[in-house]
Order: sequence, then structure tokens, then C-alpha cells
Amino acid sequence: MAALATLRRAAGLLDDFRFEQTDPARFYGALAADTTAMITAFTEQVDATGIANRVILDVGGGPGYFADSFRAAGAHYISVEPDPAEMHAGGLDHRGSVRGSGQALPFADGSMDVCLSSNVVEHTRRPWEMCEEMLRVTRPGGLVIVSYTLWWGPFGGHEMGLTHYVGGHRAARWYTRRHGHPPKNLFGTSLFAVTAAAGLRWASTLDGRADVVAAFPRYLPHWMWWVMRVPGLREVLGTNLVLVLRKS
Repeated sequence: MAALATLRRAAGLLDDFRFEQTDPARFYGALAADTTAMITAFTEQVDATGIANRVILDVGGGPGYFADSFRAAGAHYISVEPDPAEMHAGGLDHRGSVRGSGQALPFADGSMDVCLSSNVVEHTRRPWEMCEEMLRVTRPGGLVIVSYTLWWGPFGGHEMGLTHYVGGHRAARWYTRRHGHPPKNLFGTSLFAVTAAAGLRWASTLDGRADVVAAFPRYLPHWMWWVMRVPGLREVLGTNLVLVLRKS
């Protein structure tokens, strides 16, 4: 994965992030291609065949922007999403989508080769329960990949911009006053302050159940990955933490 984490890639992803609300197809299309490449790279470390014919579960798949990218790579893609409005927000054809909760995934133990969650943890009131469920449905030797936006990073407030630094509730009030409607990602309801420290702490409790393959900042080039080793600094500069786990 480090070979893919170039400055050009980082600049492109950060530029596309600006369009999450105004042009979601652009943002999520780019993110889908990047996610497919990322998971292919990690899967190839386990098996040279990569993700071809692998069953991949996308927890919080939303409108389904990732489906075509994974299927083009030969994977069997399934998504699960609790919000029907979110599922249909992109107007896409939902093949292999299931409505369900990340805290109670409607799948058997060990039924998935790869379980993925991209930018969902920060929208979940009980994120580590969701991550435990992801681990449960992944087969031994399979991968769990959790990527999420860090609250203290510049994108932690999502469409509220940098105003989240004055407090999530205050930022939401300012946004509502300025735009005449509340933000899509309402702090305390659909957006929560999740840190890198919390994710790393959860991963450290998995001894005997999963090994941590990697923990790195998604939107930074590989030569800046050292920031994840520095408490405090990683919360601001890290922007997005990716945890890659291999189930025992």
C-alpha cells in the first residue's frame, strides 16, 4: 500500500473531498477507485489473487458508489446500509444491497473474506460495537478494514468546515443560521467526535482475535505516515485513520 500512497494521490483525494456535498458522484467515485486499489494491495499480501472472487462486505455502503468499482475488479460485493434515504440518495441500481444495522449485521459468523467500512465510524454512536460485528462476520485469515475521518482534523466537521473547532453543537447552530437548514451531518445525532486514539485503543484489545496489519493516515503520502505515531499531532494532521486487521 505504501507504494500507492504518493503525493499526487493524496492531493487528488483531498481535492475531491471538497465535493462530498456538492458533487457526491465525483467524490465517492474517486474514493471507490482508491478503496478498491487499497484493498487489492492488502489482500495481495495474503493471497496473490487479490480480491478476485472474494466476498466483500461494505458496512455503511450508502448510495452504492463502490459497487461497480469492486465488481469490475472481480469481487463479489455486498453492502449494508441502515438508512433507506441514504441508500437511494444517488439514484443508483442497488444489486446486492441489504438494509441493516452495523451494530447487528445480518450475516453469519465468518461469512466474509473482507469487511470494509469507509467514512462511517464518525457517523455511528457506538462505532466499536460496529467494528466488533465486522470482525465477527469475517472469516479467519480475512481482512477487516476501517477508515474514518478524525474529529480534530480539518475535515472533522464535514460540511460545517473548520467551525467544528469551536464545538460541534455550536458549529451546527452557526451552519443552520447561515444556510437556513441544519447540516446533513448533525453533531450528536449523525456525526460524532471520534479520535485516532480511540481506534488504536480498540485495535489494541484484539490480541488473539486479530492482528493489526497497518494503521496509517489515508489522505497523506507514505512519507508522512509517521504522524500516526505522535499523540496529539496525529489527531490534527492525520485527517483519516485506516486500520487494517487480519482475523486470527
